[in-house]
This record gives sequence, structure tokens and C-alpha cells, in this order.
Amino acid sequence: MSDSNTIYFTSPSSFILLGIPGLETDHVWISVPFCIVYAIAILGNFTILFIVKKEPRLHEPMYYFLCMLAITDLVLSTSILPKMLAIFWFNSREILFNTCLMQMYFIHCFTALESGLLSAMALDRYVAICHPLRHSTLLANSVVAKIGLTVMLRGCTSIMPVPFLASRLPYCRSNIISHSYCENIAVAKLACADIRVNSYYGLFVIFSVMGVDIIFITVSYVLILRAIFSLPTKNARLKTFGTCGSHLCAILSFYIPSLFSFLAHRFGHNIPLNVHILLANVYLLVPPMLNPIIYGVRTKQIRDRLLPLFTHKGT
Repeated sequence: MSDSNTIYFTSPSSFILLGIPGLETDHVWISVPFCIVYAIAILGNFTILFIVKKEPRLHEPMYYFLCMLAITDLVLSTSILPKMLAIFWFNSREILFNTCLMQMYFIHCFTALESGLLSAMALDRYVAICHPLRHSTLLANSVVAKIGLTVMLRGCTSIMPVPFLASRLPYCRSNIISHSYCENIAVAKLACADIRVNSYYGLFVIFSVMGVDIIFITVSYVLILRAIFSLPTKNARLKTFGTCGSHLCAILSFYIPSLFSFLAHRFGHNIPLNVHILLANVYLLVPPMLNPIIYGVRTKQIRDRLLPLFTHKGT
């Protein structure tokens, strides 16, 4: 394994994940907050799913999309953290080539799904505020199911070429990935061939998926704000805008870390590698933890259903 930097090969059987380069001695301590974040994400998202299933009043488009978001968050965080903890705790750094490609697909696919679901939730807020009398008609259960299916198909198909392109590269430099999970460009950089296609396609996916979603969300909220400011009283404006608070917080918690990580990865050449890797972990692990907290605290219907669970346990 020590000669892996000098061995030449075209189809490696496995890769070696370094975790967070430069911070190897601190891996155990770094794992503690990651474990806490993951535990909160698992508990919170399963709680959201349980409450929405048990409470008939929550069988509405917004909460259906929230359940889809919770499932996406569970898969996204689970796709990276177990292997990361194996690296941190047991120094189990080896990952099979096909497993690496699978992890790469799941990470990028479910990131695209999360972006699409936030866009769908923006549509729900637009219809609820700008066309409240037609909300149940425009967003009937069948329409919600079609939107969810469209988001899923878009995410799955747009990411499909990413592991395929990575699998066709000849790897002759090294099988050591300076990352804590199999990220597209981090793997492609190990190839001894031109990786511009991989890089350009990655950029295409970012702009055609997340870029389009950001534009759609922005336009939705411009129309929402225009409708809110047309309301006659300040209380009515504040109350209506308050219904968007949870969604806005979820948008910020997802897009700000991911955008910062993307910009740092592409243009922050002076930023230390361990900072890059930490940012890449934060933008995948923190939103799954924050989303159920945001909706649990800010959404009255969920909060009212959640409080009795704790009061009953305490009695």
C-alpha cells in the first residue's frame, strides 16, 4: 500500500480515502460533532415522517414535499457518514472501485434531488400565497406525485453519466483520494487522461440543475413578495410571510454552504485542502440535521403534534 503512488494501473480494484488530509491525528475528535449531527438528522427526519403519517391535518402538498425532503436527507447523510466514521475510528480507508462509483452517484444524485424538492416547495408556497383558492386544485395529490416523480427522474438521469465517465478513465497516477468520500473531481484527478469532459459535465449539471432551481426559487419569491406587499395591513403581510419562514431557512442552509464549497473548490486555490474537505462535509451533513429542526420549530402544526410526544414521555 505504501507504493500506491508509483504503481501504474488502468482499472484499480479499490481506492484509498484519506479522510481529512492534514488532520489525521484529530480524526477521532472530528468524528464527535459529525456523529452528533448525524444522530440529530436521523432522529429529526424520522420524527417528521412519523408525525406527517400520523396526523391527517398534515396530509397536504407542503408536508408531502417535506417527507420527500426528509427521505432525501436520510439517504444523503447515510451515503457518506458510515464510511467516514470507519476511516476516523478504525482507519478503514479502502473502498472498492465500484462501491466508490456508487457512493459518488448517490451523493450527487440526492444533492440534485434536494435542490429539486426545495424548488417544488417554492412552487407550493407560491400557489398557497398567490392563488390560495385554487391551491387544492392546482396541487392535488396526483400533481404532487407527478412533481415528486419528475424531480426524482431529473436527479437520477442527470447524474447517471458522472460515475460512467469516471469508470472509463485510465487511473495510472495513484489510487489515493485526498477526500473523505468519493467526490467526482477528486476521483477524476487521479486519472492520467484528459478530465475536461468530467469537469465540464459536472459544471453543466450544477448550472442546469441547481442553477435552474435557484432561478425558479428566486422568481417564485419575487412573485410571493409582490403578493405579500399588496396585502392591506402589516399584520397580514407578516403573517403571510411567516408561512415562508421555514422554507427560506431550509433554502439558506442548503445553498449557502454548497455554493461556498463549490466556489472554494473551483477558485479558492489558496485555501488549505483540509478546509476544502471540511466544507464539503458540512454542506452534505448540516442541512439534513437543520431541516427537521427548522420545520419542527417554525411550523405550528408539526410543533403542536410534537410536544405531546415529549409530555407523555415525561409523565
